[in-house]
Amino acid sequence: MTSGTATPGKALAWALYDWANSAFPTVVSTFVIAAYFASGVAPDPVTGQAQWGWMQTAAGLAIALLSPALGAVADAGGRQRLMLLACTVVAAGATALVWFARPDPAWTLWALACVGVATVAFELGTVFYNAMLPRVATPERIGRLSGLAWGLGYVGGLACLAIALFVLVRPDPPPFGLDRDEAEHVRAVALLVGAWMIGFGWPVLLALPDPPRVLRPPLGTAARTGLRDVAALLRTLPGNPTLLRFLVARLFYTDGLNTLFAFGAIFAAGVFGMGIEEVLVFGIALNVTAGLGAAGFGLVEDRLGSRRTVLLALGSLITIGAALLLVEGKTAFWALALALGLFFGPAQAASRTLMARLSPQGEEAAHFGLFALSGRITSFLGPATLAAVTEATGSQRAGMATVLVFLGAGAAILATISEPPHAAAAPATTGPAAAPAAAPPHDAT
Repeated sequence: MTSGTATPGKALAWALYDWANSAFPTVVSTFVIAAYFASGVAPDPVTGQAQWGWMQTAAGLAIALLSPALGAVADAGGRQRLMLLACTVVAAGATALVWFARPDPAWTLWALACVGVATVAFELGTVFYNAMLPRVATPERIGRLSGLAWGLGYVGGLACLAIALFVLVRPDPPPFGLDRDEAEHVRAVALLVGAWMIGFGWPVLLALPDPPRVLRPPLGTAARTGLRDVAALLRTLPGNPTLLRFLVARLFYTDGLNTLFAFGAIFAAGVFGMGIEEVLVFGIALNVTAGLGAAGFGLVEDRLGSRRTVLLALGSLITIGAALLLVEGKTAFWALALALGLFFGPAQAASRTLMARLSPQGEEAAHFGLFALSGRITSFLGPATLAAVTEATGSQRAGMATVLVFLGAGAAILATISEPPHAAAAPATTGPAAAPAAAPPHDAT
């Protein structure tokens, strides 16, 4: 890992992309569009939760197959910026197409397809975006930048949610001649998110050009080289047990986190009877606590340690999440959910930091491809398990309880690894396919 030519301007441009793309998981995957699908497009909330689960399952499989290969291709061909641009445009465009999904079960497939394509593009984009992190921060400050950027992302999601609520959803009559009977005031939120991602996502594309290469290979050559490097990198994992166990741990707990994010609003709408407006207010409040948690932990993560930060966050999520499944009153649900939000960001941002510290110089995108793979190779299990349990029991609470199992399994595995010192990872010794150096012993207790 290297800081390269890191400057405050480049760090700000990089962090601003978190502001831009966080509108998608916040507004589309978690709150407004997810809730609109379950309560307005699907036949009923239980069916909607199950259908959303199978869509997320299909998207997860696509991401698992594509992310490590495309990450290695980006490393081999020096095209991280181009690939990030392509993913951003596809994600924004597919999101905007949700506008056409009218409140009728006949539009179920359209809505699911648009969100599914956007989800795949969004997740693939994060591979190339995360791989840029070592180029914008010094090793000893990488955790702070990652955490603060994640906090900025929550603020961006909060801002987009607030605009959606106060400009589009709440006004009656709606602005721009939108038809409430056709849910156009809600569907227009998809257009807002698409424009938001494009409008705020461009600075990183200008500030962080791909590193210069003496000879940039053709795309076909880069693809073959990248796929070969992925295979070689996978073969080296058994020789790096720290990295291997971290990826396996993240496989489980990220599955739980992604499932929680994908179904949080659907759960709130179905179990506690929240309408779209209340879900929006709930999302705004949750993003406030999530942003505070991400930024606050970002300030102390470099001292506390990335591994400890993740474990603390996961333990808190499991404890508070279990209580959330038992409460009946809406007030108690609100209080516990807002407390839960404090630990969303730390679990994700500290994981990104730890991966950056484990990635050899010149192989960041390939390793972040594995990072994405570890978060998606079994990501179909979380939504599929939730969907199957929901269908079998007819209970949204029972379906959501499966999230705790994935979080607990990931935490248990992560507790067995040691964190490397806060220094640059060893550079590759034999080119892109070289094995990363094994982490030196470190007291993780």
